[in-house]
Amino acid sequence: SLILVPDSVPGQMMHATVKDLNPWVDYEFRVVAINSVGVGEPSTPSKQIRTKAAPKVAPVNVSGGGGARGELVIIWEPVPEEQQSGEDFGYVVAFRPLGSSTWIQTVLASPDASRYIYRNDSIAPLSQFEVKVGVYNSLGEGQFSRVVRVLSAEEPSEAPSRVWGRAVSASDIEVYWEPIPPGSSKEKIIAYEVLFWEEGSQQSQADRVKVINTMALLSGLKGSTVYLISVRAQNSAGLGPCSPAFNITTKKPPRQPPGNIEWNLTNSKIFLNWEHVKAMENESEVTGYKVVYRQNWHGRTTVLETNKTSVELQIPSGEDYLIEIKALTKGGDGTSSGPIRIPKMS
Repeated sequence: SLILVPDSVPGQMMHATVKDLNPWVDYEFRVVAINSVGVGEPSTPSKQIRTKAAPKVAPVNVSGGGGARGELVIIWEPVPEEQQSGEDFGYVVAFRPLGSSTWIQTVLASPDASRYIYRNDSIAPLSQFEVKVGVYNSLGEGQFSRVVRVLSAEEPSEAPSRVWGRAVSASDIEVYWEPIPPGSSKEKIIAYEVLFWEEGSQQSQADRVKVINTMALLSGLKGSTVYLISVRAQNSAGLGPCSPAFNITTKKPPRQPPGNIEWNLTNSKIFLNWEHVKAMENESEVTGYKVVYRQNWHGRTTVLETNKTSVELQIPSGEDYLIEIKALTKGGDGTSSGPIRIPKMS
């Protein structure tokens, strides 16, 4: 757009002042001669000149909160380059505890800054601060934003609810819970921690599993053992309170031994078959069977595992054999069938 100097300049003057230009804008200038006959051709443009001034615009959308324990997080919208009005642009962040008369100030010498974190271990959770953000450039300081109130970080204040679980096997427990509602914690819940420990030991000795959803699988546990379980939420500031502990007993190996065992001896081979062991509700699922056999009472023991309810053993004739069968589970071996004596072939 064309801007005219409002007052005419006398013919003998070689300079003029242009006022009320926008700061931090590139301008070109031309000069036109005027006499009684009329207006002449304009000169060729000058080189571009950028105007400068102290900043006139303060940051907007100043807010904050969250962060880790002992942190005050302050955020704002950066001032666009065309409104920075000069070089060496930066921000002045000022804050004070609510009720204090003294501002704490820090300078951020970056035009792109949009966040400042003040760290002090003595800051209590949910402490109120008054906060304002100002600007400056090489020609001076601009104005501050309006004062806003910002809270320091706080851990979750409540525990997860409706925590329950079930023993999946002798070594695994599944745990479930309801998530903490979004409105009840000022900060976003980023994870949950499940604590579990054996009955008779202390919670301080608990093992821990961290998950981002509302279900956890506890594995590598002892069979037929009572475990106490508790869950707590975590946000960027730390861990919240634990839910009331509840107990679950891991499953045990089946008590029922393999039954109705039948065997046939033919040409140095023993054919064995038996009934499948059905695990009870509190027992681990049967994954297979272990067949242990040896020559009489003193011979070398051989172990064979199978997922069927029959097996064929190749053994030399001329010796008595003792055989026993056990169910296999994740939580260990089930009850043995007891020794079955197979007499030597005549």
